[in-house]
Amino acid sequence: MAPAAVVLITGPEEYLGIRAMDRVRSQVRAAAPDVEITRLTAGSYEAGALAMNVSPSLFGESKLIEVDGLEAMNDAFLADALTYLKHVEQDAVLVLRHGGGTRGKKLLDAVKAGGWPTVDCQPLKKDAEKTAFVTAEFKAAGRRITPEAVQSLVNAVGANLSELAAACSQLIADASTAVDADMVDRYYGGRVEATAFKVADAAMAGNGPVALSTLRHALATGADPVPLVAALAAKLRTVAKVAGAKGSAAQIAKQLGMQPWLVEQAQRDVRRWTPEGLARSIQVTAEADAQVKGLSRDPVYAVEHAVTVIAAAARGR
Repeated sequence: MAPAAVVLITGPEEYLGIRAMDRVRSQVRAAAPDVEITRLTAGSYEAGALAMNVSPSLFGESKLIEVDGLEAMNDAFLADALTYLKHVEQDAVLVLRHGGGTRGKKLLDAVKAGGWPTVDCQPLKKDAEKTAFVTAEFKAAGRRITPEAVQSLVNAVGANLSELAAACSQLIADASTAVDADMVDRYYGGRVEATAFKVADAAMAGNGPVALSTLRHALATGADPVPLVAALAAKLRTVAKVAGAKGSAAQIAKQLGMQPWLVEQAQRDVRRWTPEGLARSIQVTAEADAQVKGLSRDPVYAVEHAVTVIAAAARGR
């Protein structure tokens, strides 16, 4: 199926924007293998270039014009694009990429008013969005990945979507069976983010010796204390949210935007905690967060103290 004559791709998430551009290009090539592709940059655009490139050729090839950088478009492009939208060529596809911001709003409004399709590429900020992305990647490839492996992968490489996508591709290519948490750990367990969650998991389970030894090894090999504290805070926030929620795991997951299995895990963790212990752990982690970000001359001690307090609180002491 060929795409519409005009497609607008908006939003700051670069990886999703690139993928959307690639998808449109593939659709055009499938419908017209001999398509002529032209790439323009809106910020350095020269007046008249759009009309020249969309004009029918002597040989009748279809045209695909990809325009990047609309967030920095010059006045010449804005004027030519607005004119083009009034008389769109039927044998051409114009793909517009806008990375965000207010520049060119008049053009974006004109595209939307014309009923042309828009692809919104917003960053995936919530863990639930990232786990859904990983699950969809494996499903599209016809491969299986366990829920625990999905969460481990997001914990390890979820800060950057392009890295997360590359990790999915690597695991899909290499795995001969379903991808599990052990395989994810073999590939990405050495990353700071993954190590941080290992420390947090051990502390939340009340296993102080393992949490401290893992923490000290991470710090000795150059890990920054900031993501270590961030992992502790993330785990505590999850437990606190679930502790205060009512309903089944599925209902709570829907309310909080979390995966049901992650809610079930947090519900098991809640049983280890008293309200006072949870409150104290949240407080000491908030203090550690401030200390590792400049309020203390000894950030290592701040992290170790937080881990010790959390592990003791999880054991009910």
